[in-house]
Amino acid sequence: MNLASVFVTVIRRDWAMLKRYIVNTVSTLVSIYLIFLLIFLGLKSLSGYAATGALEGSMEGTVIGFFVWTFTIMGFSELAWGLISEAQTGTLEQLYLTPCGFKWVCGCTMISSLVLQSIPVFILLFIMMATTGQWLNLDFISLIPLLLITVLGAYGFGFALGGLALIFKRIQAIFQIFQFVFVGFLVIPQRVPWAKFLPLSLGNSLIYDVMVDGLRLWELPIGSILTALAVGVFYLVIGVIIFSYCENIARDRGLLGHY
Repeated sequence: MNLASVFVTVIRRDWAMLKRYIVNTVSTLVSIYLIFLLIFLGLKSLSGYAATGALEGSMEGTVIGFFVWTFTIMGFSELAWGLISEAQTGTLEQLYLTPCGFKWVCGCTMISSLVLQSIPVFILLFIMMATTGQWLNLDFISLIPLLLITVLGAYGFGFALGGLALIFKRIQAIFQIFQFVFVGFLVIPQRVPWAKFLPLSLGNSLIYDVMVDGLRLWELPIGSILTALAVGVFYLVIGVIIFSYCENIARDRGLLGHY
């Protein structure tokens, strides 16, 4: 089977689902915006607006951190949610019959989610900038590669959670835990020596340099870009390994056809 045709089929499926359940998508964006609005109003009411970690004491940092966090949350959980849904409808075993391999289907699902979810997330970014009055530099040539590098590690967590979903089925509460974990990754300041080895942290800092300081991709320190890429690939590989291990357990125990 042509691997490209699998990806096209997956993205067509996800696009159809996005249109079919547009109310749910809009409701998700509204709820995320309300959370941001509460944070914005809370920070605005504070005198002196204290610096906290990756926010570096600026409203721009708040917008960027929330933008990266939203992009991450809406992407990393897609695979696990999809596997849970497939298990509930009884079609999970059918995915294992694809000649290209189940992992390729999962990878296509995450890439499709990244492409389709970027549209509403960028719409939300414009709304947040309008709300705060902080209009950031949107250099897409520099921004898109950095976003891809930044979310690699988060997608590693997505693969790991997808593996757990194959075994334990209901793991929705773990998603909520990782939402706070990702916030922690984003707010740890870069002056902490080991912060650059955490997922999202260094990538978020580089995105800040582009969106606030107006730097171009080739003006950023090449060492920082390569470090962020290496960290993202490392966590992605670990996530795939965990997924493969859980997949073998689920197959040996006959859990793929049961919810």
